[in-house]
Amino acid sequence: MSIVPSFLSRRSLDPFSLEVWDPFQAFTDLASGGPSGQFVKETSAIANTQIDWKETPEAHIFKADLPGLKKEEVKIELEEGQRVLQISGERSKEEEEKNDKWHRIERSRGKFLPRFRLPENVKVEEIKASMENGVLTVTVPKQPQPQPPQPKSIEISC
Repeated sequence: MSIVPSFLSRRSLDPFSLEVWDPFQAFTDLASGGPSGQFVKETSAIANTQIDWKETPEAHIFKADLPGLKKEEVKIELEEGQRVLQISGERSKEEEEKNDKWHRIERSRGKFLPRFRLPENVKVEEIKASMENGVLTVTVPKQPQPQPPQPKSIEISC
């Protein structure tokens, strides 16, 4: 029985061997199409979803680059109890013809599911979203900051 999981090593681990196990080599094998190469490719779709989160005095604004997706292919959900904003969708794989020969594949595909915990001072009932030219914009308005109580002047009587 090996101490190292089988997907990380193609050989069994001999405790008396002078050979040194290199964990980084195992992950390189995975990325290059090893047994879990598909997992790495699918995970890269999630990691490559570019999202900016900006806070202004009035709102939190999320902008996501989603080129090639239609607004019907993107889902925005809010877990109200925990104030978690979730943006999800899937970039589909192109149909391949039998005679096609790919020379390079760089565009990510697969599912993406980034989640953001929103602060307590947001108006969840007023969240708005729009999509233009492959850029999704989600605007989460903030509640106005409560004004600090002003000291009250009291006149001194005679």
